[in-house]
Amino acid sequence: MNTRIPKDRIKSTKKRQFGSEKNTTPLPWLHDKPTTSKLAWNRIAIVASITFWVLYILSIIIRQLIDGPQSYNFTIEAFSYALVITFLSFSALMYLIARQGAYERFSKHVRVPHSVLEKHFYETRSAITALIPSYNEEPAVIRKTLLSAALQEYPSMRIVLLIDDNPNPTDPEVSKKLIATRNITNEINELLAIPHKKTQVAFESFQNQIATNKIITPEITQKLADQYSWAATYLAELAERETISDHVDVFFTEQVLLGLANDLELVGTALNQSVKARALLSIDRISQLYQRLIWIFKAEVSYFERKRYASLSKEFNKAMNLNSYIGLMGGTYIQEQTPEGPILVQTQEKTQDLIHIPDSEFLLTLDADSILLRDYCLRLVYFLQQPGNERVAVTQTPYSSFRGAYTRIERLSGATTDIQHILHQGMTHYGATFWVGANAIIRKQAIEKIVEKEWVGGFEIKRYIQDRTVIEDTESSIDLALHGWTLVNYPERLSYSATPPDFGSLVIQRRRWANGGLLILPKFLSYLRRKKNKNELVSPFEIMLRINYMASIAWASFGLIFLLAYPFNGHLLSPLVLLTALPYFIAQANDLKYNGYKYSDIFSIYGFNLILLPVNLAGVIKSIEQAITGKKIPFARTPKVNNRTSTSLEFVIIPIGIVLFSLYILWMNIIDHNIGNALFAGFNAFTATWAIVAYIGIDSLLIDIWIGITDWLFVESKRTTKKKIGPLTENIDWKVVLYYGEKSGIVPHSSLRNIAEDQKINNTKHS
Repeated sequence: MNTRIPKDRIKSTKKRQFGSEKNTTPLPWLHDKPTTSKLAWNRIAIVASITFWVLYILSIIIRQLIDGPQSYNFTIEAFSYALVITFLSFSALMYLIARQGAYERFSKHVRVPHSVLEKHFYETRSAITALIPSYNEEPAVIRKTLLSAALQEYPSMRIVLLIDDNPNPTDPEVSKKLIATRNITNEINELLAIPHKKTQVAFESFQNQIATNKIITPEITQKLADQYSWAATYLAELAERETISDHVDVFFTEQVLLGLANDLELVGTALNQSVKARALLSIDRISQLYQRLIWIFKAEVSYFERKRYASLSKEFNKAMNLNSYIGLMGGTYIQEQTPEGPILVQTQEKTQDLIHIPDSEFLLTLDADSILLRDYCLRLVYFLQQPGNERVAVTQTPYSSFRGAYTRIERLSGATTDIQHILHQGMTHYGATFWVGANAIIRKQAIEKIVEKEWVGGFEIKRYIQDRTVIEDTESSIDLALHGWTLVNYPERLSYSATPPDFGSLVIQRRRWANGGLLILPKFLSYLRRKKNKNELVSPFEIMLRINYMASIAWASFGLIFLLAYPFNGHLLSPLVLLTALPYFIAQANDLKYNGYKYSDIFSIYGFNLILLPVNLAGVIKSIEQAITGKKIPFARTPKVNNRTSTSLEFVIIPIGIVLFSLYILWMNIIDHNIGNALFAGFNAFTATWAIVAYIGIDSLLIDIWIGITDWLFVESKRTTKKKIGPLTENIDWKVVLYYGEKSGIVPHSSLRNIAEDQKINNTKHS
């Protein structure tokens, strides 16, 4: 069966940028096993990086302090320069160490045969609930995610779309989109009901036949082969009806639908060949193969909207969307009406109109723009259920990027994503795993141990996943470690997620990523103290990798500004500085090539990081602001829109300022014959200019500058309506009074009238 889509089927309205990526073939599931020489060279790179740093400190800094000008300014310069170089070198070293850990894991990983997985889950059943938080997502994007989850080969699985949009929009277009989003769940249930019923009937027929004869005949095997062939054809026909408009659609159709169809067709062919060879399979093996088909098409897809209920949190972030549903799991509720809206009240009564939310041993959290390959749940839950893994709370495959990006910036951000996948695998080798929130399998028992509870407005609010910072997955990783749980990244590529297609959406994403790491550091130090008090050893590699993960954006941002802006004495610059960084850049260039990119992309990434400097710095400053004020930073979701996202003025002006300032430093150092600093400034100017042109674009740059300059001229109009207020007794809403009680001692009577009238308006809208 052909698993590639003909090019004439791709009906894209997007314009592909020059320098983008045309190849849509994803990276393979399994990582290549590194050769002995590759492992050896990386060890040499680690030693070389440390050696050159030591030599630089000894030969330049210390010698200059002894032989150089004995002045206060020079001493401060020397120590400052050494500190900046040390922090940057430390981050480069952590990259090499994480890379080494990844290679060690890739060299030892052996894929579990599918028959072993089928046998395990045939004997061991455990339920999993897939939670897919969604806010203002395109229905077509959500559909692919839901369907990839629904086609997971898992015995007992529920999929719940957690819609976080306003449940009662007034805009007709928004309302139409919300209705379309809600209807996706029914569409998928209906789509998979046909093959599920057919395979279920065939399996029951097989069981009845076996109950009578207890003998496997060639005819029984042939019927099973026909079931697999039919299922493969059904999926292929489904793929044929898919609308292919971009590279994500290509991935979904080829890797999810046609990939599964091809797999099933292959099993059907193998069964046919076993019939021709007159081989007889066991009853258990036939049953397992039937169950596999049933699991694939057994989908229970629904949606849940927390904003419908006044008893649930209204915090505007993904963590609380997840927490609201997790807190309800395992309970039975009745819906009661209040002036604020309906609330869910737990009950033990057996009456009509009950809302029961089943519990499950495992949770799958999945972003609404992510796609899973078919073995994701099967392999990761199998891993969690193996002896010795009882204390593993979270396992995942850090997501990879969709290939075939239409824009240069999406291609390059995808390259950094694929490199991060390797580094996260290496961090697991040293016990320093961080949960990356796009997808994960969670042992529910673990997050129940770290739940925090509070009462808000008379309702209990539970926080399983922290929302104190906007990087909730990172803080939850430390919370789990504090309670003795571990996290593991599974060493395969089984999940994929979208990367920002334009500079504006990238700014929102990277600013959020840069915000919060510093706030979590104190909690990590508490973890270290607790381990020390228990006389439990914590690996120095774990400590260094975790600190680097949480704080490196901060020191790298400030350090880079220091190097760019301060006119250091030329005597402090040495070829040893370049040699210290060289192993890192060579390693990253090789990793780019390993992931299907170009060696030369290393220069693009350098310039890319330069223009993102103000973005990272803004995120770090927000963290410091939250630490000082205690005020939670609002969660900013990465936009998923077809049109370009505009950028704040400062994030397009400052990159231009970096270029101009670098050119100024270049000129001044040429005049002073300071060749080293001149070369550094010239390189920065060139790479930053290239990044601005290639990844922001001159047109977009000018548009964003114009919008930023003229934005203050526009003021949002506010419609005000005058209310005729009579005596309080004539305008009061009795439901409000009975629900809230006497308010005259808290707010003026006029405010109570407004509350009553507003409630009447809301009730009218809801009805």
